[in-house]
Amino acid sequence: MYFEQFYLSCLAHASYLLGSEGEAVVVDPQRDVDIYLEAAEQQGLTIRHIFETHLHADFVSGHKELAARTGAKIYIGAEAGATFPHVDVRDGSEVAVGKLRIHVLETPGHTPESICLVVTDTERSSAPWAVLTGDTLFLGDVGRPDLSKSHTPQELAGLMYDSLHNKLLKLPDDVLVYPAHGAGSLCGRKMRAERSSTIGTERLTNYALQIPNRGEFVRQLTENLPARPEYFAQDAEINREGAPALAELEDLPAVSPTELRAMIDRGVVVLDVRSAEQFAAGHIRGSINIALSGQFASWAGAIVGLSSDLALVADSPAQLEEARLRLARVGIESERGYLQGGVEAWKQAGFPHQTLRQISVEDLRKQLDAGKLHVLDVRREPEWQSGHIAGAAWWPLDKFKAALPMADKSAPLAVHCKSGYRSAIACSLLQRAGFENVIDVIGGLDAWQQAQLPVATEAAVEA
Repeated sequence: MYFEQFYLSCLAHASYLLGSEGEAVVVDPQRDVDIYLEAAEQQGLTIRHIFETHLHADFVSGHKELAARTGAKIYIGAEAGATFPHVDVRDGSEVAVGKLRIHVLETPGHTPESICLVVTDTERSSAPWAVLTGDTLFLGDVGRPDLSKSHTPQELAGLMYDSLHNKLLKLPDDVLVYPAHGAGSLCGRKMRAERSSTIGTERLTNYALQIPNRGEFVRQLTENLPARPEYFAQDAEINREGAPALAELEDLPAVSPTELRAMIDRGVVVLDVRSAEQFAAGHIRGSINIALSGQFASWAGAIVGLSSDLALVADSPAQLEEARLRLARVGIESERGYLQGGVEAWKQAGFPHQTLRQISVEDLRKQLDAGKLHVLDVRREPEWQSGHIAGAAWWPLDKFKAALPMADKSAPLAVHCKSGYRSAIACSLLQRAGFENVIDVIGGLDAWQQAQLPVATEAAVEA
């Protein structure tokens, strides 16, 4: 048997290639599918089958392109209502891949159509070897139950409880668990950073599997859910139909500063993909900074969405190419051009630009002690609860698209997150909204704690 996990850190997404006796199956492919074709060729495998564990909401799948390029069949849960050529599967459906057996479990809960795939390598044993759990069972968590138009979160949470206890937890403890997402994904709340586990480990350590009854499980899973980005519903619909091949994307035209200024006047949003440090040193007034160094695609989907017309600002052709690919992975294909010559050309043309003040945690402490500024924490609630700067206001970046925090636009406001990535995004959004004295905290709370400065743990109060 051949088995490989492909982990895309930008989306905290795991996909899989399994092969036996010259045949292969791909599970939950990312949009750019060359990696599976190359791996299959290297292993002497032909991709015959593609499984989707559900209609993914946080990224655009490459199942349709991969099927077109290989002739493989696509299998998906019968409740998906998929409109591309596919095979509906239900409980007990089975696909043979050489000496591998892929056995389908219907596991509604994250979505109505969710399935898990029990893998048996008959060359080793007749007992199950692993289960690919999609977004049903994560490491340390389970899938969020609020992504359906046809079911309430409470209904899906109840179905999730049944799927876990009546199906997945019936598997032997030594069965390996391979989910579709890891820590950082918005499809769950408390995922661990490891890439695999076992049924036994999750039975003992996963908080959701310790909840004593169905009613309490439903209550806990539907309370304090993280904000659901608008693009989730759009991506699910794209995946229901199947996305076009990446090769169909049109080339991105270069635009001059004068042309970009006219585009901005027409409502085009400028997305600056450079580092936070470069953005701070000088950027186009009103531009949004989402650096390529972090979970760029997820935040671009959450902050700018799929319908905004975009113009890109980057440092190099390589950055532009990477940005376009990563945007396409979440379904953003609305770029109208890129700024030729970058920010320097914009400055030389005499158009409005600005800087972003940055501050070290040591200087932040001094300014706080002197009462000279306020602090805004833009991390998620579990992060806040684990420790934060005393007196800070809290407004998670996830909520910025719906509403910005209530604060004096002229008062000094130091913004921080865990490491500095999200705070730079937040600062750019605040500047865009007219906040005049925004300050980005370098290194975030990680740097604060490394400097052995004090943290508090009182309950969160939103800004």
